Amino acid sequence: MESPFKADILKGKVGLITGGGSGIGFEISTQLGKHGASIAIMGRRKHVLQASVSALQSLGIHAVGFEGDVRKQEDAKRVIESTFKHFGHIDILVNAAAGNFLVPAEDLSTNGFRTVMDIDSVGTFTMCREALEYLKKGGRGRNSPSGGSILNISATLHYTASWYQIHVSAAKAAVDSITRNLALEWGTDYDIRVNGIAPGPIADTPGLSKLAPDEITIKAREHLPSYKIGDKWDIAMSAIYLVSDAGKFVNGTTLVVDGGHWLRNPRRLPKEEVKQLSRVVEKRSRETPVGVPSSKL
Repeated sequence: MESPFKADILKGKVGLITGGGSGIGFEISTQLGKHGASIAIMGRRKHVLQASVSALQSLGIHAVGFEGDVRKQEDAKRVIESTFKHFGHIDILVNAAAGNFLVPAEDLSTNGFRTVMDIDSVGTFTMCREALEYLKKGGRGRNSPSGGSILNISATLHYTASWYQIHVSAAKAAVDSITRNLALEWGTDYDIRVNGIAPGPIADTPGLSKLAPDEITIKAREHLPSYKIGDKWDIAMSAIYLVSDAGKFVNGTTLVVDGGHWLRNPRRLPKEEVKQLSRVVEKRSRETPVGVPSSKL
């Protein structure tokens, strides 16, 4: 689809995207680059980074990749410093690195729980903390009088409860809390906007392939209010809105981009049956009210 944003809306900006070599992270990297930004992507797998950087460069995007694990503070510090040295400034940090897998709570090890928490929540905080000096108003990574922008990729799993996702639900709840608290503190003190995106089921992503493999995808679609799965493009366009001047007065918000999926509640009766049943029930209610005390006279 054609972007609704001007092609140069992010001209002159530099964005660092963790997990930017695949899935949603790569689409965000691509679209930020297509809209004028220079891109640095961070990931653990060298071959994925190399392939992704080559793909971005083939589109005319100024891109570079840095190996690193968001769970390691020394890696976070090194990658952020390398991005600054390469481009001269940093304007946008997107925390898209994540871990996930389906597992019943009783089968989840403490180490498995901790691993997802470390990648999603601790990793998000670590990257934000190390990027502060470069993103804050007046910081050495700024080439404008205002502060930069942080975007944290979250989820909707913790809004109610999710089957076999206790580890990710806990981690993403923490990410949302990090987003709000940093928006309050750093928005006030350093003019940094901190927002999030909570994607729903998105096609052609590691998340969907792990959480809704082909064996259950068809059945799962029956419970989607819009009867469809989103595209990575949908998330990337939301990212452009939030990190560009289009969202300059948005801070501390996690934007849900899921077609209403988290509101899911399986339809138990077809519409026509509901209409017919409603008329019968309403008629009965008028003729024989329930809960009205009868007279003893």
